[in-house]
Amino acid sequence: MFFRFYLGLRWPTESKTADCEFPGSTSAGDLYTIIMASQDEVEELGMEADGQLSCEEGGDATPQASQDSSSAQPEADSAVSNGGDSDSDKELVEFKIIWNKNKYDVKLPLDSTGASLKQKIHTLTGLPPAMQKVMFKGLLPEDKTLREIKVTNGAKVMVVGSTINDVLAVTTPKETIQQEVKEEENKKEPLCRQKQHRKVLDKGKPEDVMPSLKGVQERLPTTPISGMYNKSGGKVRLTFKLEQDQLWIGTKERTEKIPMGSIKNVISEPIEENDDYHMMAFQLGPTEASYYWVYWVPAQYVDAIKDTVLGKWQYF
Repeated sequence: MFFRFYLGLRWPTESKTADCEFPGSTSAGDLYTIIMASQDEVEELGMEADGQLSCEEGGDATPQASQDSSSAQPEADSAVSNGGDSDSDKELVEFKIIWNKNKYDVKLPLDSTGASLKQKIHTLTGLPPAMQKVMFKGLLPEDKTLREIKVTNGAKVMVVGSTINDVLAVTTPKETIQQEVKEEENKKEPLCRQKQHRKVLDKGKPEDVMPSLKGVQERLPTTPISGMYNKSGGKVRLTFKLEQDQLWIGTKERTEKIPMGSIKNVISEPIEENDDYHMMAFQLGPTEASYYWVYWVPAQYVDAIKDTVLGKWQYF
């Protein structure tokens, strides 16, 4: 207000300065003092106005920053809560894994794949995924989810497979297996000591049995091999009809004509304390129960009989 008065004031001319008086008995000096004082007050008022404006701007800025900060906080919280999904947020299914007569309770998200299930089975059983055969309504596909193949709560998933240790346990070198079989055979009781054969052998060597030659191999004789016993202790003779491809087994009661092609196997074993003679069996059926036993076969004809019956013909 005073500043405007100062600007609107008209100064007197130099000739009238000394005599000029302002209304209210105010001299020019006093007026100058008032004007300068008023100017200082105006500057102070201006500074106060600037300060108040600055405070008002600062006050407006602070709530705005606080509002921005508060609005940003939910977004940050939202980003944190959505940063990763946990199993607790997923739909789970509970079912059983059955392997090697063992049952395992499993809980997995429905959106897990068959490959994920195999990894879970590996953790539970130690069975490598590559060696697993997982079955649920057929073979389980690795690329489909449990939801897609319709695994429900309480379902049973079957697993077939062997662990590495199981595989190594049965992967035995062939030579070792053969050696074990041979040792097992050696442990078996000789045929001539078994009770069913002992009762025939205890009768002793037949008086009319054909002579034997130990360590010699001969061709089949042109006459029947006779003077031997059968399992019932009766006399028996063997006639090889090569032209008819037949083996005739003759007893006192009858003669059986057996096609050689129907005989499955021929086995023999030396008789203890009379190893120049053998006991021999012809397998006439699919099992060992069909063996037809003959005792006191001369040793020199054993190989020739086996070769003839099993297909190695001999020509004279």
